[in-house]
Amino acid sequence: MNHVKKPCRLIALDMDGTLLRDDKSVDPGTIRDIEAAASAGIEVVYSSGRAVAELLPYVHVLPSIRYGVCMSGALVYDFRECRPVYRKAVEQKYVMQIAAEAAGADAMLQLLTEGGAYVSAEQVTHMEDFHMEQYQALYREVATLEADMMQTAARLPYVEKVNVFYRTAADRARGYEALKELPLTFAFAEETSLEMNAEGVTKAAGLRTLTDHLGITMDETVGIGDGENDRAMLEAVGLSIAMGNASEAIREICDFVTDDNEHNGVGKAIRKWCM
Repeated sequence: MNHVKKPCRLIALDMDGTLLRDDKSVDPGTIRDIEAAASAGIEVVYSSGRAVAELLPYVHVLPSIRYGVCMSGALVYDFRECRPVYRKAVEQKYVMQIAAEAAGADAMLQLLTEGGAYVSAEQVTHMEDFHMEQYQALYREVATLEADMMQTAARLPYVEKVNVFYRTAADRARGYEALKELPLTFAFAEETSLEMNAEGVTKAAGLRTLTDHLGITMDETVGIGDGENDRAMLEAVGLSIAMGNASEAIREICDFVTDDNEHNGVGKAIRKWCM
């Protein structure tokens, strides 16, 4: 735990389970508190596993947020200028190996790029089989629905992140065993999901790239999150805050714990420790 010794200049927010309520909306109080922080000169940024397309629905809700550390750090994006600040993609040969493993396990493959999110048109109709039904409306709205994901994997010139949504945790464990020797960064997420990025890609690395771009130090940065894929970020920032709904393991590594995502935990943290 590294308590901030300098004033807070940047707040990095995870999305699902942190900024977003369970119904994927943003609490009006959270919007108010983020806008107050921005008005005070604090840069508030997304730090999410989501792709750009999956963040766009929130740009008009939170107009003061300009930058996003997207796809778990594989892409740092400027939403105001609609351009990447940094990207690191997974090599296509590894994307093809992951796609083949997912097909063999009858799992749902998701390919994320700067230009969009790609999923199977057939599988998106029964996402409850993969414990991802809470994202079904989002995928129908923003994802490109594909007939053949193997062909899609072969067609895309670059893929920054690959997600595989398995039917069971045991299936995910077997998938990880089959892929773990590849030079990738792995993370377990949701109930049965396996997330993969290029080697060395983490939310912490992406956030460092952004802070360097903005002339801000990590000591001046606050991170707020709830899940295992937030660990690297929370360990790297000057002040780390866990959501009240965070796992015990994440709560233990953080400096403070705020309220949960259903009760404006983010806004309360901003008012108490950042302003």
